[in-house]
Amino acid sequence: MKRIGYFLSCEEYSPEQLVEQARLAQEAGFDALWISDHFHPWTDAQGESPFVWSMIGAISQVCDLPITTAVTCPTVRIHPAIIAQAAATSALLTGGRFTLGVGSGEALNEHILGDVWPHADVRLDMLEEAVGLIRELWTGEVVSHEGPYYTVDTARIYSVPDSPPPIYVSAFGPKALELASRIGDGFITTQPDAESVKKFRKAKGAKAPTQAGFKVAWGKNRDAAIDAAFGIWPNAAVPGELSQVLPSPKHFEQAAELVTRETFAENGAFGPDAREHVEAFEPFVDAGFDDIYVANMGPDYREMIKAYGTDVLPELRRKRSPKKASAAKDKEK
Repeated sequence: MKRIGYFLSCEEYSPEQLVEQARLAQEAGFDALWISDHFHPWTDAQGESPFVWSMIGAISQVCDLPITTAVTCPTVRIHPAIIAQAAATSALLTGGRFTLGVGSGEALNEHILGDVWPHADVRLDMLEEAVGLIRELWTGEVVSHEGPYYTVDTARIYSVPDSPPPIYVSAFGPKALELASRIGDGFITTQPDAESVKKFRKAKGAKAPTQAGFKVAWGKNRDAAIDAAFGIWPNAAVPGELSQVLPSPKHFEQAAELVTRETFAENGAFGPDAREHVEAFEPFVDAGFDDIYVANMGPDYREMIKAYGTDVLPELRRKRSPKKASAAKDKEK
């Protein structure tokens, strides 16, 4: 584990709260930021969906942490040429500390203009063409393109960084992982999937970067934290491909009725016990991820970020660097 990051959930928090969280995360000692890209929240209880590109611009003015979109779908709702421009501007505003995380998306966000939601193989083909077009536009040259899915006519992005942002590709399943291994500079997931990390690095090299993220819930006690998180994020335990094909928050709420509180509470960390939060990182550390991001569920994000700064992050870094910790103890003696 190289970096410990904070995951900004655009589905749950207002624009003002997200900016505040980014600032607090930097003050607490987090190394980097993830930020989700949604048109809809997963459930009405989450209740937010600010535009991610506006958020990145605002965050860049109050925070110097590197930031990755986790993840943007550059295929249906927004044309990849527009994503290329938005990402180039984000790279400039962050001083080159921006990574474009992309994925094949969910119907929840991408169906809103009335487009047909393609099946998985077509979505991956669209993503491959989109990434190639984005990279071409980042050269700053005039681009004309006629492909199976996208057309660009004499387009040029004038405000481009000296070095293009890296593109990390989200992958769940073997076909998506194969695509990520071919076109991605890095690999993104939300599962402690050691086998996918191994396969990605076999294809890209032993030092190929990998990122993962997960959610926790801070609270005055464990039961209160579980109740708050379960009331807002029951969809987090919805299995399989449902998350990619359900079209509305109402459908996710219906699917989440099958999720029990006990099942929901099996994953992540809940409550104020710093040890439980440290332990929640272990599956991702053991899987070999470079960067691990943690999001808070529920209202107590200020308390969560503060406690991570004083208790959780120092312990994670001590465990990350046992030799340095041992040397420090010897020096104290």
